[in-house]
Amino acid sequence: MSQTPVAPKTNAPSTVSGAQAVVRVLEEHGVDWMFGHPGGASLPLYDAILDAKEMRHVLVRHEQTGAHAATGYARAAGRVGVCTATSGPGATNIVTGLADALMDSTAVLAITGQVVSPNIGTDAFQEADVVSITMPVTKHNYLVREAALIPQTLREAYHIAGSGRPGPVLVDIPRDVLQAQLPASALSEALQTRYRPQVKPDPRRLADAAKAISEAKKPILYVGGGVITANASPALAKLARRCRIAVTVTLHGKGAFDETDSLCLGMLGMHGTAYANYAINDADLVIAVGARFDDRVTGRLKDFCPNARFVHIDIDPSEIGKNKPAHFPLQGDARLTLEALEPMVAPPDTEAWWRQIEAWRARYPLRWKAGKALKPQQVIEAIYKATAGDAIVTTDVGQHQMWAAQFYRNREPRKWISSGGLGTMGFGFPAAMGAQFARPGELVVAIVGDGGFQMTCQDLSTSVAWKQPLKIYIVNNGTLGMVRQWQSLFYNERLSEVALPNPDFAKVAEAFGAVGLSARTGEEMDAAIRRSLEVTDRPVVVDFHVDPEENCYPMIPSGQSIKEMIVGD
Repeated sequence: MSQTPVAPKTNAPSTVSGAQAVVRVLEEHGVDWMFGHPGGASLPLYDAILDAKEMRHVLVRHEQTGAHAATGYARAAGRVGVCTATSGPGATNIVTGLADALMDSTAVLAITGQVVSPNIGTDAFQEADVVSITMPVTKHNYLVREAALIPQTLREAYHIAGSGRPGPVLVDIPRDVLQAQLPASALSEALQTRYRPQVKPDPRRLADAAKAISEAKKPILYVGGGVITANASPALAKLARRCRIAVTVTLHGKGAFDETDSLCLGMLGMHGTAYANYAINDADLVIAVGARFDDRVTGRLKDFCPNARFVHIDIDPSEIGKNKPAHFPLQGDARLTLEALEPMVAPPDTEAWWRQIEAWRARYPLRWKAGKALKPQQVIEAIYKATAGDAIVTTDVGQHQMWAAQFYRNREPRKWISSGGLGTMGFGFPAAMGAQFARPGELVVAIVGDGGFQMTCQDLSTSVAWKQPLKIYIVNNGTLGMVRQWQSLFYNERLSEVALPNPDFAKVAEAFGAVGLSARTGEEMDAAIRRSLEVTDRPVVVDFHVDPEENCYPMIPSGQSIKEMIVGD
């Protein structure tokens, strides 16, 4: 008598919860760190996080810090950074971080808890319409109404965040959906998405652009963060060096091309080098790669590069020709486009052009004058020398940011992380935390101002808990320096609400369990930097007291042109 075969026993569950599905999909994508803060609506997710196999969670003390840490992670690692928050105020606290990531094209995935589905729209406790609130500050967002849709939604969200022009994507999930069960088989479904950015440029347009570069007399490369995003630095360097084309970089383009190379003119724009600004304004052909012609670079648009034609390479078609005409538009991935373009270009004759550039470089070098008080530029140069220019540097926003961009020369991509488009004070320190999690074996330095640091310094407790060897260097001038500079120059020195009665930052650091140091002289500065680099088991805060009257130059006044550039006092 034959017997019916019995299926082998398996321990694999036939269903999983929505929260378990979230964790499983994140781990499937190799997510190793998540930054967040729990709350009532996200409790099911935090319960599932306890069983995560590969992913670890970092408990931040404020959700905005978590979003900035995810940005720092993404920019340092070249992967999607992940943060999470609960409903209502937890979700609204990450809005600034999402806006910052959108402006700076950073791949961030934010997962927020939401009140239970029946309560949506009833003004329930800790309810906020997060999808509507974040729609203007995300690349895309979702409200997931069914647990079965979680795997596909998260896969698509991750794909959208990191593909094409990167940006933040938010997924809002009600608590009951996180608790509901879905078939485990849904976890094995393949990604289905219609989002497929164009990455290969038009061959005919490539030929036109190559001809224009070959025939140019005064060409210049204008390099933005898109080069770093696309891992296009080798292709860029090959074109620049073979054809001997001058390179200027934006704030986010720092490190896309070796800034110690003689071909590099440094940063351009409002606080860029004078010689970079004079050169690009006199060029006859501007080759813009992964850059968006923002106002901090161009100043008054109609006066920017008045005699130039433009080759514009960008993966986002909405950027091409948005602010300046693109005579040679090349939509596509920066690496693939440069690799296809470079062999087609014959080196142009730039000898006379380089003589003019070198004359500008000799006449208008970056400079500062020593005085009785420490100078902020002096501090940046000392940090640059002590770290051999090889640290991963994050900055906050303000004068110190511009001095760091000028005097800390980056040789490699993904070693400069700053807030550009949104200009978010408080960004520098949490971004450094994220970068340190992304690259734990490397030296990470946060150069911050005394104003911005106080906006997020509560997360020193987070960094201490994880024993991060961060170096947090405060350029402390006792004032909101950039605001003071503008009030001094353009508001008849009527200083309004810029003085900062600061705490003793060294003592604050010690209270959190970090190492705290301070310096007021050159000797103290050198000793403090040396001591900070010796500490490997906790963060170090060094409070550099610098001249409060120092202004940041060169400077193109807002809305003006390069012709109105202020080179110095």
